[in-house]
Amino acid sequence: MSQFAVNLIFVGGSFLLYILIAIWAKAGSTKDFYVAGGGVHPITNGMAIGADWMSAASFISMAGLIAAGGYANSTFLMGWTGGYVLLAMLLAPYLRKFGKFTVPEFIGDRFYSKSARLVAVVCLIVASVTYVIGQMAGAGVAFSRFLEVDATMGLIIAAIVVFVYAVLGGMKGITYTQVAQYCVLIIAYTIPAIFISLQLTGNPVPPLGLFSTHADSGVPLLEKLNQVITELGFNSYTDDVDNKLNMVLFTLSLMIGTAGLPHVIIRFFTVPKVADARWSAGWALVFIALLYLTAPAVASMARLNLMTTIYPDGTAAAPIEYDERPNWVREWEVTGLIQYEDKNNDGRIQLYNDTEAFQAEAESRGWNGNELVVNRDILVLANPEIANLPSWVIGLIAAGGLAAALSTAAGLLLAISSAVSHDLIKGAINPNITDKGELLAARISMAVAIVVATYLGANPPGFAAQVVALAFGIAAASLFPALMMGIFSKRVNNTGAITGMLAGLGFTLVYIFVYKGWLFIPGTNNLEDIPANWVLGISPLSIGAVGALINFVVAFGVSSVTEQPPEEIQELVESVRYPRGAGSAADH
Repeated sequence: MSQFAVNLIFVGGSFLLYILIAIWAKAGSTKDFYVAGGGVHPITNGMAIGADWMSAASFISMAGLIAAGGYANSTFLMGWTGGYVLLAMLLAPYLRKFGKFTVPEFIGDRFYSKSARLVAVVCLIVASVTYVIGQMAGAGVAFSRFLEVDATMGLIIAAIVVFVYAVLGGMKGITYTQVAQYCVLIIAYTIPAIFISLQLTGNPVPPLGLFSTHADSGVPLLEKLNQVITELGFNSYTDDVDNKLNMVLFTLSLMIGTAGLPHVIIRFFTVPKVADARWSAGWALVFIALLYLTAPAVASMARLNLMTTIYPDGTAAAPIEYDERPNWVREWEVTGLIQYEDKNNDGRIQLYNDTEAFQAEAESRGWNGNELVVNRDILVLANPEIANLPSWVIGLIAAGGLAAALSTAAGLLLAISSAVSHDLIKGAINPNITDKGELLAARISMAVAIVVATYLGANPPGFAAQVVALAFGIAAASLFPALMMGIFSKRVNNTGAITGMLAGLGFTLVYIFVYKGWLFIPGTNNLEDIPANWVLGISPLSIGAVGALINFVVAFGVSSVTEQPPEEIQELVESVRYPRGAGSAADH
């Protein structure tokens, strides 16, 4: 049986399962659509949160970024994991006590203002659409390879699949679909990792294999990797970073962005009790840790496998001839995600760090420039092929990668649709809209969001994990401070909250657009996105932490010179701090 047929069986079988679940759990009311009826078990919810959380950025792109940057990119792991601790301890139980469907609804009621609710809707949509762009881009990468089509067609197929099961099922369908997707993606991620760890180190536990001895050379795996890549002009894989400020801000931006992401927060309204919200967060951390502890090993082993594929003897002296390239390179070349140009006409593949510092060494070897461009997002998906694992493992990781991308995309689209239908239309434009009309508006807005994300996903402003990091920065700068002040400060009023959100969002977006292009449209950026152009060495991926600080300062400053919130709002804040006795989530 061909690899294409195996891929179709795994991917098609998993998709059939998702769609059947969506039909079985079809939302029949707004409560089903928004919070799955409010009766999901904490373990089930924790697993669904894990799938919602472990997106294309986690499954596909994070290991690729760590593989490319080594220790410097471990900030993705630290920030995303730390953010869940903040979410579990500081936000989830209190928001569940408040008992509303959406983040904008909480902000609107807490700050007693329709304007605050509308500003929160804008913040939510901007952050969520940016996040969906990364998911759709990652799904397009996976579809393009495993269905053997170009990346654009892969993106379109991904959009159609998400449309079918997310628009139909709402939160109720998405919850049980995500449980199935978690099972698929965690099995798909760990089984190839175990095979490859055994192959390279003899240790079946990938996190331990990372610190074990490389079987062929007899030296530690990371030391072997450092030897191979430093000879080709790359930085040492285990080197520390020079710019500590940017690293700290980036980690902080990911942490508070995690705690402010609306598609994760809304999941805590799907459980019956406040205590269940805490348990859901705890179980989610367990399920997420299974993948996150494995990711550094997958990244390191993928990088070593890639380099030893191009340089079979482990040195730069004898790169492989292009005509003798392995089949996996040929297959990925079809997608356009691997590109080769023979710049010195020697018929071999030169893969190295083409920088000014390494130029003299490259010229002495007769090299005229790096000849192989490998999209970082493919490393996890290509890893089983690089390691010559069985075809069923390749099919399994295809299904897992797609499950990761589509599960998060569905959760984000639900957050967008609920913000538009519940907070914008019902909350501000037409409070008397019927239940049926609100459901229709939710589904239409979700469809529009899919179209926008698909269009921008065709030309994303970075790799999947980088685009997601931008979304976290936007959420960190706009929503997280408003949520924290709404729960823990009785003094912050509606004027302070609105100006703080606008200041944080505006500052962060402008800084990002200057380097990434206005509205992420390619070619519209004012400055090239390189460290030399960053203000104080702060990258666009890290600026969310600064935006959050601006939000806090402006909100407290404005609130201090304007009227105090009404007495009943202060009493509400006091009651929310004690997360006991919450009833079911209210839909009004």
